[in-house]
Amino acid sequence: MKKIILSAFMVAGFINVYAQQWVSPGKNGKLVYNTTDRGDKIMDFSYAGYGGGGQPIPQVPVKITLQPIPGDNAAAIQAAIDQVSAMPLVAGFRGAVLLRPGNYTCSKTISIAASGVVLTGGGNRENGTTLQLSGEAHNAVVIRGNIRTVVTGTSVRITDKYVPSGSMQVYVDNAATFSKGDTIRITKPVTPEWVHFMGMDDLVRDGKPQTWISGDITTDRVISAVKGNTLFLDVPLTDSYDAAFTGAQGTTVQKISIQGELRNCGISNFSIVSPTQTGTINERHHQAFYVAGACDVWATNITVYNTINSVTIAGRRVTLDSISIYHDSATIGAAKPADFSTNGSQILVNRCYVSGRNVFYIATGAKVTGPIVIKDCLFEGGGWIQPHQRWATGLLVDNCRVPGGGIDFMNRGEMGSGHGWSIGWAVAWNSSAKSFLNQQPPGSMNWVIGCVGDRRQDARPFDKSPLLPEGIYVSHGKPVLPGSLYEQQLKERLGSR
Repeated sequence: MKKIILSAFMVAGFINVYAQQWVSPGKNGKLVYNTTDRGDKIMDFSYAGYGGGGQPIPQVPVKITLQPIPGDNAAAIQAAIDQVSAMPLVAGFRGAVLLRPGNYTCSKTISIAASGVVLTGGGNRENGTTLQLSGEAHNAVVIRGNIRTVVTGTSVRITDKYVPSGSMQVYVDNAATFSKGDTIRITKPVTPEWVHFMGMDDLVRDGKPQTWISGDITTDRVISAVKGNTLFLDVPLTDSYDAAFTGAQGTTVQKISIQGELRNCGISNFSIVSPTQTGTINERHHQAFYVAGACDVWATNITVYNTINSVTIAGRRVTLDSISIYHDSATIGAAKPADFSTNGSQILVNRCYVSGRNVFYIATGAKVTGPIVIKDCLFEGGGWIQPHQRWATGLLVDNCRVPGGGIDFMNRGEMGSGHGWSIGWAVAWNSSAKSFLNQQPPGSMNWVIGCVGDRRQDARPFDKSPLLPEGIYVSHGKPVLPGSLYEQQLKERLGSR
Protein backbone atom coordinates (compact mmCIF):
# COMPACT_ATOMS: atom_id res chain seq x y z
CA MET A 1 0.00 0.00 0.00
CA LYS A 2 1.34 3.40 -0.95
CA LYS A 3 1.77 5.72 2.00
CA ILE A 4 0.62 9.25 1.23
CA ILE A 5 3.22 11.78 2.35
CA LEU A 6 2.38 15.44 1.89
CA SER A 7 5.11 17.34 0.14
CA ALA A 8 6.96 20.31 1.53
CA PHE A 9 4.89 22.34 -0.91
CA MET A 10 1.82 21.39 1.09
CA VAL A 11 3.21 21.46 4.61
CA ALA A 12 6.18 23.72 5.14
CA GLY A 13 6.67 25.70 1.95
CA PHE A 14 3.88 28.23 2.20
CA ILE A 15 4.66 31.66 0.93
CA ASN A 16 2.96 34.45 2.84
CA VAL A 17 0.46 35.01 0.07
CA TYR A 18 -3.27 35.25 0.69
CA ALA A 19 -6.06 34.63 -1.78
CA GLN A 20 -6.87 38.30 -1.26
CA GLN A 21 -9.26 38.58 -4.16
CA TRP A 22 -11.70 36.01 -2.81
CA VAL A 23 -10.92 34.64 0.67
CA SER A 24 -8.21 35.50 3.18
CA PRO A 25 -7.61 35.73 6.94
CA GLY A 26 -8.91 38.97 8.43
CA LYS A 27 -7.52 40.98 11.34
CA ASN A 28 -8.94 38.50 13.87
CA GLY A 29 -7.52 35.54 11.94
CA LYS A 30 -10.90 34.42 10.64
CA LEU A 31 -11.58 34.14 6.94
CA VAL A 32 -12.99 37.13 5.10
CA TYR A 33 -14.86 36.43 1.88
CA ASN A 34 -15.11 38.81 -1.05
CA THR A 35 -18.09 38.52 -3.36
CA THR A 36 -19.12 39.12 -6.93
CA ASP A 37 -21.24 42.17 -7.61
CA ARG A 38 -24.27 39.90 -7.16
CA GLY A 39 -23.11 38.49 -3.81
CA ASP A 40 -21.69 35.11 -4.88
CA LYS A 41 -18.74 33.85 -2.86
CA ILE A 42 -16.59 30.81 -2.25
CA MET A 43 -18.88 28.67 -0.12
CA ASP A 44 -18.22 27.15 3.29
CA PHE A 45 -17.28 23.57 2.37
CA SER A 46 -16.87 22.41 5.98
CA TYR A 47 -20.26 20.67 6.03
CA ALA A 48 -18.90 17.80 3.91
CA GLY A 49 -18.42 14.45 5.63
CA TYR A 50 -19.91 12.14 8.21
CA GLY A 51 -22.19 13.91 10.68
CA GLY A 52 -22.13 17.06 8.56
CA GLY A 53 -18.36 17.52 8.82
CA GLY A 54 -15.90 17.42 11.70
CA GLN A 55 -17.47 14.48 13.53
CA PRO A 56 -15.32 11.46 14.50
CA ILE A 57 -16.06 8.10 12.90
CA PRO A 58 -17.86 5.98 15.56
CA GLN A 59 -16.40 2.90 17.17
CA VAL A 60 -19.25 0.39 16.96
CA PRO A 61 -19.37 -2.70 19.21
CA VAL A 62 -18.76 -6.05 17.48
CA LYS A 63 -21.75 -8.38 17.67
CA ILE A 64 -20.64 -11.24 15.39
CA THR A 65 -17.13 -12.42 14.50
CA LEU A 66 -16.40 -14.61 11.46
CA GLN A 67 -13.42 -16.64 10.27
CA PRO A 68 -12.89 -17.45 6.58
CA ILE A 69 -14.26 -20.80 5.41
CA PRO A 70 -13.29 -22.91 2.36
CA GLY A 71 -15.18 -21.97 -0.78
CA ASP A 72 -17.65 -19.12 -1.11
CA ASN A 73 -18.01 -16.92 1.99
CA ALA A 74 -20.66 -14.52 0.64
CA ALA A 75 -23.65 -16.32 2.18
CA ALA A 76 -22.04 -16.57 5.61
CA ILE A 77 -21.10 -12.88 5.67
CA GLN A 78 -24.56 -11.87 4.46
CA ALA A 79 -26.24 -14.04 7.10
CA ALA A 80 -24.18 -12.36 9.84
CA ILE A 81 -25.08 -8.89 8.55
CA ASP A 82 -28.76 -9.88 8.37
CA GLN A 83 -28.60 -11.13 11.95
CA VAL A 84 -27.12 -7.86 13.18
CA SER A 85 -29.65 -5.96 11.06
CA ALA A 86 -32.45 -7.57 13.07
CA MET A 87 -31.02 -6.36 16.38
CA PRO A 88 -32.51 -3.27 18.07
CA LEU A 89 -31.06 0.18 17.49
CA VAL A 90 -29.20 1.50 20.54
CA ALA A 91 -28.17 5.17 20.26
CA GLY A 92 -28.39 4.84 16.48
CA PHE A 93 -26.35 1.63 16.11
CA ARG A 94 -27.05 -2.09 15.98
CA GLY A 95 -23.50 -3.41 15.83
CA ALA A 96 -20.61 -4.56 13.70
CA VAL A 97 -19.70 -7.78 11.93
CA LEU A 98 -15.96 -8.43 12.29
CA LEU A 99 -14.11 -10.47 9.67
CA ARG A 100 -10.95 -11.94 11.18
CA PRO A 101 -7.79 -11.79 9.05
CA GLY A 102 -7.81 -14.14 6.08
CA ASN A 103 -9.12 -14.50 2.54
CA TYR A 104 -12.90 -14.53 2.03
CA THR A 105 -13.88 -15.61 -1.48
CA CYS A 106 -17.14 -13.87 -2.39
CA SER A 107 -19.18 -14.58 -5.52
CA LYS A 108 -22.01 -12.16 -4.66
CA THR A 109 -22.52 -8.66 -3.32
CA ILE A 110 -22.57 -8.17 0.45
CA SER A 111 -25.54 -5.91 1.17
CA ILE A 112 -26.16 -3.63 4.15
CA ALA A 113 -29.83 -2.63 4.13
CA ALA A 114 -30.49 -1.59 7.74
CA SER A 115 -29.38 1.43 9.74
CA GLY A 116 -26.65 1.15 12.35
CA VAL A 117 -24.82 -1.81 10.77
CA VAL A 118 -21.07 -1.94 10.17
CA LEU A 119 -18.79 -4.40 8.34
CA THR A 120 -15.18 -4.31 9.50
CA GLY A 121 -12.08 -6.41 9.05
CA GLY A 122 -8.76 -7.22 10.63
CA GLY A 123 -6.67 -4.86 8.50
CA ASN A 124 -6.25 -3.72 4.89
CA ARG A 125 -2.63 -4.68 4.45
CA GLU A 126 -0.66 -7.90 4.18
CA ASN A 127 -2.00 -10.57 6.56
CA GLY A 128 -5.21 -8.60 6.97
CA THR A 129 -8.76 -9.30 5.79
CA THR A 130 -9.41 -9.70 2.06
CA LEU A 131 -12.66 -10.00 0.12
CA GLN A 132 -11.59 -11.98 -2.95
CA LEU A 133 -14.15 -11.33 -5.69
CA SER A 134 -15.10 -14.29 -7.88
CA GLY A 135 -17.85 -15.33 -10.27
CA GLU A 136 -19.91 -12.90 -12.33
CA ALA A 137 -19.07 -9.21 -12.10
CA HIS A 138 -20.55 -7.57 -8.99
CA ASN A 139 -20.05 -4.90 -6.37
CA ALA A 140 -18.18 -6.18 -3.33
CA VAL A 141 -20.34 -4.22 -0.84
CA VAL A 142 -23.52 -2.20 -1.26
CA ILE A 143 -25.04 0.11 1.36
CA ARG A 144 -28.47 1.06 0.09
CA GLY A 145 -31.71 2.29 1.57
CA ASN A 146 -35.14 2.03 0.01
CA ILE A 147 -35.55 5.76 -0.13
CA ARG A 148 -38.86 7.52 -0.76
CA THR A 149 -39.45 11.25 -0.79
CA VAL A 150 -42.91 12.36 0.31
CA VAL A 151 -44.06 15.94 -0.22
CA THR A 152 -45.66 17.13 3.02
CA GLY A 153 -46.35 20.79 2.27
CA THR A 154 -47.49 23.15 -0.45
CA SER A 155 -45.04 24.79 -2.81
CA VAL A 156 -43.98 28.40 -2.22
CA ARG A 157 -41.90 30.62 -4.46
CA ILE A 158 -38.55 32.19 -3.69
CA THR A 159 -39.04 35.93 -4.04
CA ASP A 160 -35.37 36.91 -4.38
CA LYS A 161 -34.53 38.16 -7.86
CA TYR A 162 -31.16 36.52 -7.33
CA VAL A 163 -29.92 34.09 -4.66
CA PRO A 164 -26.10 34.10 -4.68
CA SER A 165 -24.05 30.91 -4.56
CA GLY A 166 -22.86 30.30 -0.99
CA SER A 167 -26.04 31.72 0.59
CA MET A 168 -27.57 30.24 3.73
CA GLN A 169 -30.96 31.89 3.45
CA VAL A 170 -33.79 32.44 0.99
CA TYR A 171 -36.86 34.67 1.03
CA VAL A 172 -40.21 33.07 0.15
CA ASP A 173 -43.65 34.49 -0.51
CA ASN A 174 -45.17 32.69 2.48
CA ALA A 175 -43.19 30.98 5.27
CA ALA A 176 -46.18 30.34 7.57
CA THR A 177 -46.10 26.56 7.15
CA PHE A 178 -42.35 26.15 7.74
CA SER A 179 -40.60 25.50 11.05
CA LYS A 180 -37.08 24.94 12.33
CA GLY A 181 -36.03 21.36 11.62
CA ASP A 182 -38.15 20.92 8.48
CA THR A 183 -36.50 19.27 5.50
CA ILE A 184 -37.14 21.24 2.35
CA ARG A 185 -36.54 20.73 -1.34
CA ILE A 186 -35.48 23.72 -3.42
CA THR A 187 -36.42 23.19 -7.06
CA LYS A 188 -34.77 25.13 -9.87
CA PRO A 189 -36.47 24.55 -13.23
CA VAL A 190 -34.29 23.94 -16.25
CA THR A 191 -35.72 26.36 -18.80
CA PRO A 192 -34.86 26.92 -22.48
CA GLU A 193 -33.81 30.45 -21.53
CA TRP A 194 -31.23 29.18 -19.04
CA VAL A 195 -29.93 26.46 -21.37
CA HIS A 196 -29.47 29.11 -24.07
CA PHE A 197 -27.75 31.47 -21.63
CA MET A 198 -25.32 28.66 -20.76
CA GLY A 199 -24.62 28.09 -24.47
CA MET A 200 -25.86 24.52 -24.25
CA ASP A 201 -28.65 24.57 -26.86
CA ASP A 202 -26.42 23.82 -29.86
CA LEU A 203 -24.90 20.48 -28.85
CA VAL A 204 -24.82 18.05 -31.78
CA ARG A 205 -23.05 14.71 -31.98
CA ASP A 206 -22.98 12.43 -35.01
CA GLY A 207 -25.55 14.72 -36.60
CA LYS A 208 -28.02 14.33 -33.74
CA PRO A 209 -29.00 17.07 -31.25
CA GLN A 210 -27.86 16.35 -27.70
CA THR A 211 -29.83 17.31 -24.58
CA TRP A 212 -27.58 18.82 -21.91
CA ILE A 213 -30.08 18.98 -19.03
CA SER A 214 -33.83 18.44 -18.77
CA GLY A 215 -36.29 18.49 -15.89
CA ASP A 216 -35.42 20.23 -12.62
CA ILE A 217 -32.35 20.66 -10.43
CA THR A 218 -33.20 19.97 -6.78
CA THR A 219 -31.34 20.68 -3.56
CA ASP A 220 -32.41 19.40 -0.15
CA ARG A 221 -31.70 21.37 3.01
CA VAL A 222 -32.91 21.56 6.61
CA ILE A 223 -34.33 24.79 8.01
CA SER A 224 -32.21 26.12 10.88
CA ALA A 225 -34.50 29.08 11.64
CA VAL A 226 -37.51 30.98 10.31
CA LYS A 227 -37.77 34.75 10.67
CA GLY A 228 -40.71 36.35 8.90
CA ASN A 229 -40.59 35.05 5.34
CA THR A 230 -36.88 34.23 5.52
CA LEU A 231 -35.80 30.59 5.68
CA PHE A 232 -32.33 30.04 7.13
CA LEU A 233 -30.59 26.85 5.96
CA ASP A 234 -28.32 24.32 7.65
CA VAL A 235 -25.86 24.09 4.72
CA PRO A 236 -24.92 26.77 2.16
CA LEU A 237 -26.35 26.62 -1.34
CA THR A 238 -23.87 25.46 -3.95
CA ASP A 239 -25.47 27.24 -6.90
CA SER A 240 -27.06 30.59 -7.67
CA TYR A 241 -30.74 31.08 -8.46
CA ASP A 242 -31.54 33.78 -11.00
CA ALA A 243 -35.22 34.65 -11.45
CA ALA A 244 -34.46 35.88 -14.95
CA PHE A 245 -34.05 32.26 -16.10
CA THR A 246 -36.64 30.34 -14.05
CA GLY A 247 -39.72 31.16 -16.15
CA ALA A 248 -43.27 31.41 -14.84
CA GLN A 249 -42.71 28.60 -12.36
CA GLY A 250 -39.85 30.30 -10.56
CA THR A 251 -37.63 28.61 -8.01
CA THR A 252 -39.82 26.87 -5.44
CA VAL A 253 -39.54 25.45 -1.94
CA GLN A 254 -41.52 22.51 -0.56
CA LYS A 255 -41.46 20.70 2.75
CA ILE A 256 -40.60 17.02 2.29
CA SER A 257 -40.10 13.86 4.32
CA ILE A 258 -37.31 11.48 3.33
CA GLN A 259 -38.32 7.95 4.27
CA GLY A 260 -36.39 4.69 4.11
CA GLU A 261 -32.99 6.38 4.32
CA LEU A 262 -30.30 4.36 6.09
CA ARG A 263 -28.18 6.03 8.78
CA ASN A 264 -24.94 5.27 10.59
CA CYS A 265 -23.55 2.51 8.39
CA GLY A 266 -19.92 1.88 7.53
CA ILE A 267 -17.20 -0.40 6.21
CA SER A 268 -13.57 -0.43 7.30
CA ASN A 269 -10.24 -2.22 7.62
CA PHE A 270 -10.17 -4.75 4.79
CA SER A 271 -9.06 -5.21 1.19
CA ILE A 272 -11.11 -5.89 -1.91
CA VAL A 273 -9.34 -7.86 -4.64
CA SER A 274 -10.67 -8.47 -8.15
CA PRO A 275 -9.02 -10.53 -10.85
CA THR A 276 -7.28 -8.28 -13.38
CA GLN A 277 -9.95 -6.83 -15.68
CA THR A 278 -9.59 -5.55 -19.22
CA GLY A 279 -11.98 -4.26 -21.86
CA THR A 280 -14.08 -1.12 -22.25
CA ILE A 281 -16.29 0.52 -19.63
CA ASN A 282 -19.36 -0.78 -21.49
CA GLU A 283 -18.63 -4.27 -20.23
CA ARG A 284 -19.57 -5.46 -16.75
CA HIS A 285 -16.76 -5.35 -14.21
CA HIS A 286 -16.20 -6.08 -10.55
CA GLN A 287 -16.61 -2.92 -8.46
CA ALA A 288 -15.59 -2.07 -4.90
CA PHE A 289 -18.56 -0.48 -3.12
CA TYR A 290 -21.67 1.57 -3.68
CA VAL A 291 -23.69 3.86 -1.38
CA ALA A 292 -27.18 5.19 -2.13
CA GLY A 293 -30.21 6.19 -0.10
CA ALA A 294 -28.07 6.57 3.02
CA CYS A 295 -26.93 9.37 5.32
CA ASP A 296 -24.01 9.48 7.76
CA VAL A 297 -21.96 6.72 6.17
CA TRP A 298 -18.25 6.02 6.16
CA ALA A 299 -15.65 3.85 4.46
CA THR A 300 -12.19 3.91 6.02
CA ASN A 301 -8.93 2.04 5.54
CA ILE A 302 -9.97 0.06 2.46
CA THR A 303 -7.44 -1.15 -0.13
CA VAL A 304 -8.82 -2.07 -3.55
CA TYR A 305 -7.19 -3.95 -6.44
CA ASN A 306 -8.33 -4.06 -10.07
CA THR A 307 -11.96 -3.00 -9.78
CA ILE A 308 -13.43 -0.76 -12.52
CA ASN A 309 -15.70 2.20 -11.72
CA SER A 310 -14.63 1.32 -8.24
CA VAL A 311 -16.58 3.54 -5.81
CA THR A 312 -19.93 5.26 -6.34
CA ILE A 313 -21.44 7.50 -3.67
CA ALA A 314 -25.02 8.73 -4.12
CA GLY A 315 -25.74 9.26 -0.43
CA ARG A 316 -25.20 12.30 1.76
CA ARG A 317 -22.91 13.18 4.68
CA VAL A 318 -20.40 10.50 3.66
CA THR A 319 -16.71 10.23 4.58
CA LEU A 320 -14.25 8.17 2.54
CA ASP A 321 -10.93 8.11 4.37
CA SER A 322 -7.72 6.30 3.43
CA ILE A 323 -9.13 4.40 0.44
CA SER A 324 -6.35 3.16 -1.87
CA ILE A 325 -7.09 1.82 -5.37
CA TYR A 326 -4.57 0.03 -7.59
CA HIS A 327 -4.89 -1.11 -11.23
CA ASP A 328 -2.70 -3.70 -12.92
CA SER A 329 -3.95 -2.63 -16.35
CA ALA A 330 -5.89 0.22 -17.94
CA THR A 331 -9.32 0.01 -19.52
CA ILE A 332 -9.50 0.17 -23.30
CA GLY A 333 -11.04 2.99 -25.34
CA ALA A 334 -11.64 6.71 -25.14
CA ALA A 335 -14.42 6.44 -22.56
CA LYS A 336 -12.89 6.30 -19.10
CA PRO A 337 -14.12 4.79 -15.83
CA ALA A 338 -14.27 6.76 -12.59
CA ASP A 339 -12.61 5.39 -9.48
CA PHE A 340 -14.54 7.78 -7.23
CA SER A 341 -17.92 8.82 -8.58
CA THR A 342 -19.27 11.44 -6.18
CA ASN A 343 -22.96 11.84 -6.96
CA GLY A 344 -24.35 12.93 -3.60
CA SER A 345 -24.19 15.82 -1.16
CA GLN A 346 -21.82 16.62 1.72
CA ILE A 347 -19.20 14.08 0.64
CA LEU A 348 -15.62 14.13 1.95
CA VAL A 349 -12.92 12.12 0.14
CA ASN A 350 -9.91 12.37 2.44
CA ARG A 351 -6.37 10.96 2.24
CA CYS A 352 -7.18 8.66 -0.66
CA TYR A 353 -4.87 7.26 -3.32
CA VAL A 354 -5.23 5.88 -6.85
CA SER A 355 -2.63 4.36 -9.12
CA GLY A 356 -4.04 3.93 -12.62
CA ARG A 357 -4.10 5.04 -16.24
CA ASN A 358 -6.94 6.07 -18.55
CA VAL A 359 -9.17 6.82 -15.57
CA PHE A 360 -11.06 9.67 -13.98
CA TYR A 361 -9.86 9.69 -10.40
CA ILE A 362 -12.81 11.85 -9.37
CA ALA A 363 -15.97 12.41 -11.40
CA THR A 364 -19.40 13.86 -10.71
CA GLY A 365 -22.81 12.99 -12.12
CA ALA A 366 -25.59 15.11 -13.56
CA LYS A 367 -27.21 17.87 -11.47
CA VAL A 368 -25.23 17.01 -8.33
CA THR A 369 -25.34 19.73 -5.67
CA GLY A 370 -22.53 19.43 -3.12
CA PRO A 371 -20.63 20.36 -1.15
CA ILE A 372 -18.10 17.74 -2.21
CA VAL A 373 -14.55 17.95 -0.84
CA ILE A 374 -11.51 16.06 -2.17
CA LYS A 375 -8.72 16.59 0.35
CA ASP A 376 -5.11 15.49 0.85
CA CYS A 377 -5.29 12.91 -1.94
CA LEU A 378 -2.60 11.59 -4.29
CA PHE A 379 -3.55 10.28 -7.74
CA GLU A 380 -0.80 8.80 -9.92
CA GLY A 381 -0.66 7.47 -13.44
CA GLY A 382 -1.93 10.05 -15.88
CA GLY A 383 -5.65 10.36 -15.08
CA TRP A 384 -7.82 13.33 -14.12
CA ILE A 385 -9.85 14.95 -11.44
CA GLN A 386 -12.63 16.01 -13.77
CA PRO A 387 -16.26 16.76 -12.92
CA HIS A 388 -17.97 14.79 -15.60
CA GLN A 389 -21.35 15.93 -16.78
CA ARG A 390 -24.38 18.18 -16.71
CA TRP A 391 -23.81 20.88 -14.13
CA ALA A 392 -22.56 19.69 -10.77
CA THR A 393 -21.96 22.51 -8.28
CA GLY A 394 -19.94 23.03 -5.10
CA LEU A 395 -16.66 21.08 -5.40
CA LEU A 396 -13.43 21.73 -3.45
CA VAL A 397 -10.11 20.08 -4.40
CA ASP A 398 -7.96 20.85 -1.36
CA ASN A 399 -4.23 19.99 -1.14
CA CYS A 400 -4.39 17.23 -3.74
CA ARG A 401 -1.68 16.04 -6.11
CA VAL A 402 -2.08 14.71 -9.65
CA PRO A 403 1.56 14.69 -10.81
CA GLY A 404 0.98 12.94 -14.14
CA GLY A 405 -2.48 14.24 -15.01
CA GLY A 406 -4.90 17.11 -14.77
CA ILE A 407 -7.45 18.96 -12.68
CA ASP A 408 -10.15 20.13 -15.10
CA PHE A 409 -13.12 22.41 -14.44
CA MET A 410 -14.47 22.40 -17.96
CA ASN A 411 -17.12 22.45 -20.63
CA ARG A 412 -17.20 18.90 -22.02
CA GLY A 413 -19.40 19.96 -24.93
CA GLU A 414 -20.67 17.07 -27.05
CA MET A 415 -18.51 14.54 -25.22
CA GLY A 416 -20.44 11.58 -23.91
CA SER A 417 -24.05 12.33 -24.82
CA GLY A 418 -23.76 16.09 -24.48
CA HIS A 419 -22.16 16.46 -21.06
CA GLY A 420 -21.65 20.19 -21.61
CA TRP A 421 -20.75 22.42 -18.69
CA SER A 422 -19.76 19.89 -16.06
CA ILE A 423 -19.09 22.09 -13.02
CA GLY A 424 -19.75 25.48 -11.52
CA TRP A 425 -18.64 27.14 -8.29
CA ALA A 426 -15.64 24.79 -7.94
CA VAL A 427 -12.37 25.56 -6.16
CA ALA A 428 -8.91 24.00 -6.45
CA TRP A 429 -6.90 25.09 -3.39
CA ASN A 430 -3.15 24.61 -2.86
CA SER A 431 -3.13 21.61 -5.19
CA SER A 432 -0.64 20.52 -7.83
CA ALA A 433 -1.10 18.80 -11.19
CA LYS A 434 0.67 18.42 -14.49
CA SER A 435 -1.97 20.76 -15.91
CA PHE A 436 -5.06 22.77 -15.01
CA LEU A 437 -7.97 23.48 -17.33
CA ASN A 438 -10.06 26.10 -15.56
CA GLN A 439 -12.96 27.44 -17.60
CA GLN A 440 -15.63 29.92 -16.52
CA PRO A 441 -19.28 29.08 -17.20
CA PRO A 442 -21.70 31.91 -17.99
CA GLY A 443 -23.07 33.45 -14.81
CA SER A 444 -20.81 31.31 -12.62
CA MET A 445 -17.25 31.02 -11.29
CA ASN A 446 -14.53 28.39 -10.97
CA TRP A 447 -11.39 29.20 -8.97
CA VAL A 448 -7.82 27.81 -8.96
CA ILE A 449 -6.01 29.28 -5.95
CA GLY A 450 -2.44 28.71 -4.78
CA CYS A 451 -1.92 25.82 -7.19
CA VAL A 452 1.09 24.62 -9.20
CA GLY A 453 0.91 23.26 -12.73
CA ASP A 454 0.65 24.33 -16.36
CA ARG A 455 -2.37 26.44 -17.29
CA ARG A 456 -4.20 25.13 -20.34
CA GLN A 457 -6.75 27.01 -22.40
CA ASP A 458 -9.00 25.10 -24.79
CA ALA A 459 -12.03 25.49 -26.98
CA ARG A 460 -15.11 23.38 -26.42
CA PRO A 461 -14.29 19.75 -27.32
CA PHE A 462 -14.31 19.03 -31.05
CA ASP A 463 -14.08 22.80 -31.79
CA LYS A 464 -10.85 24.53 -32.78
CA SER A 465 -12.08 27.93 -31.64
CA PRO A 466 -12.94 30.08 -29.86
CA LEU A 467 -10.96 29.44 -26.71
CA LEU A 468 -13.36 29.43 -23.77
CA PRO A 469 -12.90 32.11 -21.08
CA GLU A 470 -10.63 31.12 -18.23
CA GLY A 471 -11.92 30.83 -14.70
CA ILE A 472 -10.27 32.71 -11.84
CA TYR A 473 -6.59 32.05 -11.04
CA VAL A 474 -5.14 33.47 -7.83
CA SER A 475 -1.46 33.17 -6.81
CA HIS A 476 -0.78 30.53 -9.43
CA GLY A 477 2.52 28.79 -8.71
CA LYS A 478 2.61 29.97 -5.08
CA PRO A 479 0.63 28.30 -2.28
CA VAL A 480 -1.56 30.46 -0.09
CA LEU A 481 -2.71 30.64 3.49
CA PRO A 482 -4.61 29.00 5.06
CA GLY A 483 -2.93 25.76 4.11
CA SER A 484 -6.26 23.91 3.92
CA LEU A 485 -9.44 25.80 3.15
CA TYR A 486 -11.62 22.97 4.45
CA GLU A 487 -9.76 22.65 7.73
CA GLN A 488 -9.85 26.40 8.36
CA GLN A 489 -13.53 26.61 7.58
CA LEU A 490 -14.20 23.63 9.85
CA LYS A 491 -12.19 25.20 12.66
CA GLU A 492 -14.10 28.46 12.40
CA ARG A 493 -17.50 26.74 12.33
CA LEU A 494 -16.91 24.21 15.11
CA GLY A 495 -14.04 25.77 17.06
CA SER A 496 -10.74 24.03 17.90
CA ARG A 497 -11.04 20.25 17.58
